Amino acid sequence: MKTLGILLLTFFMIKGCSKEQVNDLASVQIEYSASKRGFYEKITIENHTVYCSKNREDETKGEAIALSKEDGEDLLQIMKNTDLEHLASFEGPTQKRFYDGAAIASIKITYKGKEYQSNTFDHGFPPKEIEKLVFKVVELGEKRAH
Repeated sequence: MKTLGILLLTFFMIKGCSKEQVNDLASVQIEYSASKRGFYEKITIENHTVYCSKNREDETKGEAIALSKEDGEDLLQIMKNTDLEHLASFEGPTQKRFYDGAAIASIKITYKGKEYQSNTFDHGFPPKEIEKLVFKVVELGEKRAH
């Protein structure tokens, strides 16, 4: 009987943890944008959906695709391992955007009602502290673009 109780308790704890992740993902909005002359890309992730726009004149969020459960879990895990409180202080490793050598990029994260905004950095060369997060967001946007 104790074994059955322990198994049931374990099951409910696991079930509760996975539901918490879904709730956390639902409370996240990520906006990544990159632009320069002749290039524009905006990727928005919210409500388990990825939106990608390559037209700066488009007032909508662009085309949408559902975020897969695996990608959502990966994104959430990467985000949880990112120091959002210091996002604004991270500096990019290159400065190509100052002479039109790279698009100017930034990322904004709204999580549980609080907004976190990065400094600008070169598209393709994010600060190492947010590199995994930026590359995952861009990867999800590229999935949408194909």
